[in-house]
Parts: sequence; C-alpha cells; structure tokens
Amino acid sequence: MLPDDWHLNDDVDDFLAQAGDFLCSRAALHNTPLTDIEKLRMHRRTAADHDGQAAVFGRLESQGEVRAIFYLTPRGRLGLTPLSVAQTDTLAAHLAGLGHSPANVIADHDTAGAFAESWQQCTGAAPELFWRTHLYRLGTLTPPEPRPKGQGRLTAVKDRGQVVSWCREFCVDVGEQRSIDLIDAGAWDDSRFGDRHFTFWETPDGTPVSMAAATSVIGGMVRVDPVYTPAHLRGRGYAGAVTVEASRAALTAGATDVVLFTDPDNPTSNALYQRLGYVHLADFAGYRFSYGAPETG
Repeated sequence: MLPDDWHLNDDVDDFLAQAGDFLCSRAALHNTPLTDIEKLRMHRRTAADHDGQAAVFGRLESQGEVRAIFYLTPRGRLGLTPLSVAQTDTLAAHLAGLGHSPANVIADHDTAGAFAESWQQCTGAAPELFWRTHLYRLGTLTPPEPRPKGQGRLTAVKDRGQVVSWCREFCVDVGEQRSIDLIDAGAWDDSRFGDRHFTFWETPDGTPVSMAAATSVIGGMVRVDPVYTPAHLRGRGYAGAVTVEASRAALTAGATDVVLFTDPDNPTSNALYQRLGYVHLADFAGYRFSYGAPETG
C-alpha cells in the first residue's frame, strides 16, 4: 500500500470491482477511463504479451470511498480522473519511485496541467501540450432543420473498406500518425476504431456521404467519436444528420450519458453540436513527455 491512501493493482478485474462504481458515478466526465480500461480488460493478455508489461491501475481512497483513479497502459498512456495539485505531486513521486515513465498524460485540463508540472519537477521530463478538447454531453437531442435528403444506416461487413478508408482520412486530417500506422499495417482491431459501431448517412440513391462512430455502452455512457465527412461533401448538413443518428442509436441501446469531444479551435463543429443538443461539460488536455538522453563519458 502506498501513502496517502493510494492503492496500486495490476489486475484489471479486481481494480474494477473496487473502482467501477466510482467511474460510473460520473460516466460522462470519466468517459475516457471507462473506454480505455474496458479495452485493456478485453485485450489484457494480448497487450501484455505484445508490449512486454502489464497495465497498472491505482485508486485513491479516503474514508473507505474511492476519490480518484489513475491507469497506465503498456504503451505509456497515463489517464487520470480529477486530482488536486498536492495529489498530482504525490502521485508523480510514487510513480517515479516505482520506475514508471509515462509517455503522456490525458486528463481534464487542470489535472493534466498539474500532473505535467509535477512530473517535470520530479523527473526533469519536459512536457509538451499535444491535445486540447472540449467535452460535451447530450441534453435534449434536437435534429437539424432542414434535414438533408437521405437517411442514416448502421454499417455492415460489406462497408468495412469504406469505414477503414474514411477513418484513415480522418486521422490524416487531425494528425493521428499512430492510428495511420496501425491501419496501414492491417492492425485495424488494435487501432482506436476497432471496437466502434459505425453509422453512415446516405443520399437517397444509397451513396454514403458521412460517417459517425460510437463506443459500446459502458457504465451507461457512449462516446460519439469520430464524426467524418469527406472535404468535398462538407457544408451540406451531413455531419449533423449522421451525428443525430449515432446519438439516437446510443440512446436506443440504453445509454444515459452520450458524449463527444470537439476541437476548441473549430467554431463550426462546436456550434453544430450545441444546436443538436450537446452541452459543454469540461475541457481536457494531453501532454507528452520528453526524457533527456543520459550523458556519456
């Protein structure tokens, strides 16, 4: 057991038995830990064998209740729920003392920034901001008016080629090189899209013109991600229409929290999702760490 009531574990099932209720208590805010940890649970043997190490999980308890968690994936992604500056200082010292070297950290804006500073002070690793985003949660779903001609359709096996192609185009647009590499290597199931459910918006003649993906329901939460329309088809209302279809499918599947992330620098998409009924919930950030090479001689 670590000081300050941090408990570490490398057994994902045992961790979820202890911390699952906490994660589900604020499923919208905890959407990334929920999906990341579920993916680790589903692929724990493959991940450990491939990367040579297991994931590490931690929960912060006070008066017998879980107050926060962290998880560190085999590839070095550190995920955090909200922490104070004092708590990030303590956690950074613990992780460094145990020999862990996260490649990056993802959390709400304040926590990510606090941990990045704590980690730099503790280890000397230089943080670099690489991801900023708004988190929205669906309030009352409001279909766009007028709606573009056509209809939504859940994809099938025959659509795999189109889905893969559009996901790659999306990654090129947003600069997700790791996802591009996995797609190009034929490792679709290992990419972040491998476990998603996809919806097309089709024109009346059956031509797909836009796509939205969604996670499975986890803890009552579904995240819509990504939404993609090819550049030459944008500005016609397809993105809004397909987002509504994917959101409606999530509600039908039993989701109580439907969320999505947006680029803060894209006012068009932020305005669109608000018109559809999504409400701003929080801001998130990601920092990657650069570790200096050891001196020679």
